[in-house]
Formats: sequence, structure tokens, C-alpha cells
Amino acid sequence: MPEVAIYEGEPNAFATGATRNRSLVAVSTGLLQNMTRAEAEAVIAHEVAHIANGDMVTLTLIQGVVNTFVVFIARVVGWLVDSALRKGDAESSGPGIGYTITVVVCDIVFGILASIIVMYFSRSREFRADAGAAKLLGTPRPMVDALRRLGGMEAGELPQNVATAGINGRPGWMALFSSHPPIEERIAALEGGRR
Repeated sequence: MPEVAIYEGEPNAFATGATRNRSLVAVSTGLLQNMTRAEAEAVIAHEVAHIANGDMVTLTLIQGVVNTFVVFIARVVGWLVDSALRKGDAESSGPGIGYTITVVVCDIVFGILASIIVMYFSRSREFRADAGAAKLLGTPRPMVDALRRLGGMEAGELPQNVATAGINGRPGWMALFSSHPPIEERIAALEGGRR
């Protein structure tokens, strides 16, 4: 079972830890003061579901694999572009300016695309954690109520190292870069019994 900690701050909660036996669920005083007991239990159950699903480790591994592909593919494209630009130049040794510029541009572009992939996984894990909380509690109602209450609150800022654990998603096309889906979608998934 994970440790549970309470910290001073605006409404928020997160889970962290490398394994189920070495994990922590942190809940803010702002969240506890603004929720009923059942809603707070649902939020804690949601965070426990993240731990049970191994979400923190999986997200870290996905981020690492995707970053490795970004670095590798950017350098391959850089080499191809540089080779095409320097075709027939037998005197040059090592990569040229075409390689450097292409790698920098590709690192940025591929990095943005990689972020979309990682955030897609992050959003899907939220649906699984919501369903896990409903299963732990025996009913989705407390989780739905907690999400509705969270929808009316302003989520507190988290330290940068746990920023992906934030509660609210982003609007419009920025949703592609959001770690959390819109609360309305999460409620609909719980009420529809899907995911």
C-alpha cells in the first residue's frame, strides 16, 4: 500500500514512485477542505489506481523510448541532408553545416510530435485510473462527483517535476499537449462505463 501525505496548497493530488511498494500519494489541504469525504476518497482511489497500473514507470519509459527515437531519427535525417548537399565534395571531412541545422530543426519538430504521443498515453491513463477508482470504491458515483467538483475549482500549481500530474486539461488544439483529458470526457466515460 502506498504512503499518503498531505501538503499545504491549492486543490490538487498526485501519485509518485517507482514501484507499488515504494510509492506515495500526495493530497493538498486545498483539495481536502473543498471536497466531501467520499470525493476525497475517490481522488485518493484514483491516485492508488495510477500506482496499481504502474503509470509513473510506464510514462517514464515511454518518454525515454520516444526521446531516443527523436535523437536517432534527427541525426539520420541530418546525415541524409548533409550528404545530399555535399555530393561530389571529396575534400570535406565530417559533417557540415547542413547536418547541424537539419539536426536542430528535426530535434525541435520531432520533439513536438513526440510530446503529442506521450501526452496521448498520459490522457489514456487518466481514464484507466478513473475506472480503477470506480472499481476500488464499488461505484463510479464518488469519482464522478469528485470530477464535477474539480471542474469547478482552479487546480493548484504543482512543482515542475510533477507537473504532468495536474488535474485539468487544456482547451482547443492545445489539448494535444495536455496530460489530462477534459473533465467532461472523464465523467462521460465513467457514466457510460467505458474504458
